[in-house]
Amino acid sequence: MQKSNAIVITAGYLDTSNGKTAHGLIRGTERFHILGIIDPKHPGRDAGEVLDGRKRGIPVFATMADFAAAVKEPVKYCILGVATKGGVIPDSLQVMLKEALERGYSLVNGLHDYISDHPELANLAKEKGLEIIDVRKPKKFKDLHFWSGTIKNVHCPKIAVLGTDCALGKRTTTRFLMEAMREAGFKAEMIYTGQTGWMQGARYGFIFDSTLNDFISGEMEHAIVKCWEEAKPDIIFIEGQSSLRNPSGPAGSEWIVSAAADAVVLQHHPARKQYKDLEFYPAYIADLKDEIALIQIYGAPTVAITVNTAKMHEADARAYAAQKEKELGIPVVLPLEDSVNRLVPIFRKMIEESIAQV
Repeated sequence: MQKSNAIVITAGYLDTSNGKTAHGLIRGTERFHILGIIDPKHPGRDAGEVLDGRKRGIPVFATMADFAAAVKEPVKYCILGVATKGGVIPDSLQVMLKEALERGYSLVNGLHDYISDHPELANLAKEKGLEIIDVRKPKKFKDLHFWSGTIKNVHCPKIAVLGTDCALGKRTTTRFLMEAMREAGFKAEMIYTGQTGWMQGARYGFIFDSTLNDFISGEMEHAIVKCWEEAKPDIIFIEGQSSLRNPSGPAGSEWIVSAAADAVVLQHHPARKQYKDLEFYPAYIADLKDEIALIQIYGAPTVAITVNTAKMHEADARAYAAQKEKELGIPVVLPLEDSVNRLVPIFRKMIEESIAQV
């Protein structure tokens, strides 16, 4: 896949969970070459350093004008790198998107609010011959798939990366797992289920929350079967969405039941007690032991816990991980601090014992 030069707008959200689309692109993408981040709070810094303290050679600029003055490489795309409340493009971002079009940049948008539905932006793009990619635009009915049972023909291990809430880093962990298995010499693939996974260049997947409910199981199956038939991987990791018990959008059963997951890696944030943005509602994130039991009832064992350590002291996070590993009897790892390499032997054994290796 040939990378296209791009900039990413975060508009003051780079250091918040609302900038998670940008965070994924900063950590790695095979689809775009990120030349800079536009964020007025952190000009002059390295975007990776702002994100997690690790420099990645991606500079932050306060404005697009500052970027254009400093960087002479041509830009093809401007990517909207934020997740706004309700998926709406506020007026302030529309102004920035208009400026990007005026500078000759095509637009990539992962929000529910489609740029192509905004006449001023759509007309300007058309006038300038520029592209608008609304990643979350649903497929046409004729291109959707019902679940058919062909998942039975996929003979490599399928690992669902689920979470106890949304916005926990499931996609990042999924990508880390795929990369770790590739580094260990295996053919590993990732099934994306959100817009950022597509932006990062994953070849197989679908946009879960833009798919009609009747077709979610079928689109999941179709993506996995296509991946198996075309890439013949040793193992497939499937990016999770939301959580089994999140009342604003429960999800997860399709990963276990429709995708016939062989195992689950469960992402958890110990510092978060209530579901994100639902602190007003009397629903609390379940204890890990209870969540693992629920996942087992659906039909898959949980083979590891991955810990999101946001807003935690590292010593506290490590103490938590050690306690839970002893209590649960499965590995509990900190992906950002320690990588996921400790989990490679688990999946190596699953690959060696899979029917695909017989």
